[in-house]
Formats: sequence, C-alpha cells, structure tokens
Amino acid sequence: PEQIPAEEYKKMMVIDARDKAQFDKSHIPGAVNIEWRQVLAQKDKIPKNKPVLIYCNTGSLSAQAGFALRVAGYENLRILQGGYEEWKTKGGMDAYKKAVNKQPKH
Repeated sequence: PEQIPAEEYKKMMVIDARDKAQFDKSHIPGAVNIEWRQVLAQKDKIPKNKPVLIYCNTGSLSAQAGFALRVAGYENLRILQGGYEEWKTKGGMDAYKKAVNKQPKH
C-alpha cells in the first residue's frame, strides 16, 4: 500500500465517513466527520482545490462516498485502503504521534 508523506497529509482534508458515534469514540487526528450518506449533501464543506482522503471502518463505504464525489466533479480523492481498522492495526496513532513529536519546535 502507498504511504502518504507527512507534508502531503498536512495539505489534505481528511473525511471520516463513519457515523457520529464512531467518530466521537475515536478517529484519525485532523479528520472531519461527514457520514458517507451525507457527502453530496455536504459537498460545500469539501474543497475541490485540495486533496481529500476519505475513510470508514473497512474502506467500502468510503469508496462509495468517493465515487459519489467523483461523479460530482471532485478529482483529487483518495480512499484509505483497509479503512480505520487497518490504520489502527498498523499502528496509525503511534506513527502519527511520532511524526508530530518529530516536528521542530518553533
């Protein structure tokens, strides 16, 4: 699977396409919650001029959300393969904390 460099990740809008209860329980830092069924209804919140990463628990619902947005004219979309569960399994939060802690202090 392709890794997203930290610099590129910082420029992305990250959308958690799971329901609010799951988002409130835990999510990828910096993500905003737009449930997969609502992406078209809330597309005004999603910029067309920056990359967008969408995830759900496994990748299937986010793929549907991504397809709907592509049909609506969004081109710079990525789906988190394996979803949030795989991200956690592969140490996503630990990796995120390490990356954040490596940032130079100003």
